[in-house]
Amino acid sequence: MKCKKTAPIGVFDSGVGGLTVAREIMRQLPHENFVYFGDTARVPYGNKSKKTIIRFSEQIIRFLQSKEVKAIVIACNTACSLAMQRVQEEFDIPIIGVVIPGAREAVETTKTGKIGIIGTDATVRSGVYTKFVNIINPKIKVIEKACPLFVPLVEEGFKDHAITQEAIAYYLASMKETEIDAMVLGCTHYPLLRSRIMEYLGEKIQIVNPAYETAMDLKRLLERDEMENDVNSTMDSKYEFYVSDNAEKFQLFANSVMPFQVPITNVVNIEEY
Repeated sequence: MKCKKTAPIGVFDSGVGGLTVAREIMRQLPHENFVYFGDTARVPYGNKSKKTIIRFSEQIIRFLQSKEVKAIVIACNTACSLAMQRVQEEFDIPIIGVVIPGAREAVETTKTGKIGIIGTDATVRSGVYTKFVNIINPKIKVIEKACPLFVPLVEEGFKDHAITQEAIAYYLASMKETEIDAMVLGCTHYPLLRSRIMEYLGEKIQIVNPAYETAMDLKRLLERDEMENDVNSTMDSKYEFYVSDNAEKFQLFANSVMPFQVPITNVVNIEEY
C-alpha cells in the first residue's frame, strides 16, 4: 500500500480506554500524526457478540480510511480478540493490535511461569491471550479473569471512587491468592485503574500494560514499510479526535488522560460507514 509518510495513524477503541495507547504512541513516535476514534455510543464491547464486534470494527476502519490513515492500531482488546483476523484479511492496510504485544511482554516478565490476564467477558471467553502466550512458551500457565464492571466504572468517571476499589477486590481476590507474578491489563480501560490495582495486589505481581509494546510494534512496522514520518519535519504533529456520541463527556475525560488539552472532538454517525 502506497501512502504519504505524513499520513496519520488511525487508532480506535470502544471508548476512552484507547487513549492510554494513543498517549504512548505519541510519546514513542512524536513525529507521527494520528486520528483517534472512540465508539462512545456503543461502549462497552465486552458483552457483545463476535458478529457485532466485527461489524463495528469494519465500520470504524472504513471511517479511518476516509481520513487516509496509513496504518491502524486496534486499541481495544475485545476487537482484537474477535475481529482482528477478519479485518486484516479484509482491508488492504496494515492493522495491528494490543494482544500480541501484551502476551509477549507478559512472557518476558514472569519468573514463576504463571501469568494472570484480566479483561472483558468477550476477551476472556475468546482465550486469545492464553493462545498467544502458549505459542510463545507452551509451559506457561495462564489464569484469566473477566472484570466486566471495570469499563463502565472508568467510562462514568468512577476510577477514584470507593465503589471501584470494592470492584477490584471482588474480581481480583482469587487472582491475588494464586502464584502468578505477572498480570496483563487485557483491556485498554484498565491502565486507568493501574494504581488502584497495584495497591490491591501488592508488589509480588508485576502489572503489564501492553500500550508501550504496541507503540514499539507500530514503530517497527512503520520503519519496515518505510512509512515513518520525516523526523526532520519542523511541523507540529496533528491529532484529531472523533466519537460516535457525547463529545463533551469524551473531551472532558480525554483532557484528564492526554498530556495536552484536546481542542475539539467531532461526532461521527458511524453507522453510515
